[in-house]
Amino acid sequence: MGDSTPFYIDDFLRQAVTVGASDIHLMVGERPAIRVAGQIMRINLPPLTEDDLMQTIDKISPEHLKDRISRFFDIDFSYEIPKFSRFRVNLSHQLAKNAIVFRVIPYYIKSFEELNLPKTIENFADFNNGIVLITGPTGSGKSTTIASLIDYINEKYAKHIVTIEDPVEFIYTNKKSIVSQRQLLIDTPSFTDGIKYALRQDPDVIFIGEIRDRETVEAALNAAETGHMVVSTIHTNDAVQTVNRIVNFFEPSERNFVRQQLSNTLRGTIAQKLVPTVDADTRLPAPEILVVTPPVIDFIAKDELERVYELVKQGSYNNMVTMNMSLYKLYEEGHITKETALYYSDAKSELEQMIRGVYHGTGVNNKI
Repeated sequence: MGDSTPFYIDDFLRQAVTVGASDIHLMVGERPAIRVAGQIMRINLPPLTEDDLMQTIDKISPEHLKDRISRFFDIDFSYEIPKFSRFRVNLSHQLAKNAIVFRVIPYYIKSFEELNLPKTIENFADFNNGIVLITGPTGSGKSTTIASLIDYINEKYAKHIVTIEDPVEFIYTNKKSIVSQRQLLIDTPSFTDGIKYALRQDPDVIFIGEIRDRETVEAALNAAETGHMVVSTIHTNDAVQTVNRIVNFFEPSERNFVRQQLSNTLRGTIAQKLVPTVDADTRLPAPEILVVTPPVIDFIAKDELERVYELVKQGSYNNMVTMNMSLYKLYEEGHITKETALYYSDAKSELEQMIRGVYHGTGVNNKI
């Protein structure tokens, strides 16, 4: 930040976390910026210099990556200010200049109730096998929801939970369960290898940080079919898209077989968005929850996915919840405005009807 005022990254991160930042953006030639309650705010400091970024990178990057930083364009890792907070870090280049984005990872893992998530999600913790997928765009709270689910299992059951992450985010303390956390490129070379070797470590639950490719899907399906519970994330917006995304990793000739595998192993999906509240100081999750029931199994196997959404819309059926139901509930309870609810809805006319009270689908006024 110029020759006279050095930029101390730990001090800046502490201040950012204190004011409620979820993300911190640093870029050469730009003033530092933070995201608070979903909104980007520039900080009134001088633009950062190349030296500021290089000193920051030298301070925060782990030893095992220092030789790779100059050779790779995008690198992810964790950084920690002991006894204060953890961060997921991404180093990148933008117009040939260094840039860093920090995502704040709190030490404290909140419960479903503290996150304003429906109790329905607790039911996913009771499965002994199969796959549970948490989906949504970047910054939608997937990691936080998964951390709550894993910690709920940790508190309730005596199990061995193995996490395979890139990088490790939330840190778990053993409660009733034993939690083994493995980081890509440090503890295991890939998600696929991590799953393969996790199966030899007497696991009950395997958390895969992200399903990115066919090989990871195959390894996850294999783990679920051999009696393990698999939890993972995938970048889609709703339950139906999630099934299609997984099937489309495979060649057309293989897709019917994969649909059969998925119909037998998928236990449920949680698709969520983070929605700004009335006071604009916080955001609350609006989840869409699909519970895989015998009719859903049949629809997945027959590739009749459009009928799955009709089932979810029935609401009270096996505690399923649509995105519109969640948005309507947040609106009805006064947490969000009508405009916000409609902005985040993918079926605006249906939500308009729900708000006007003319929608007759079941489950709208049920307790979510």
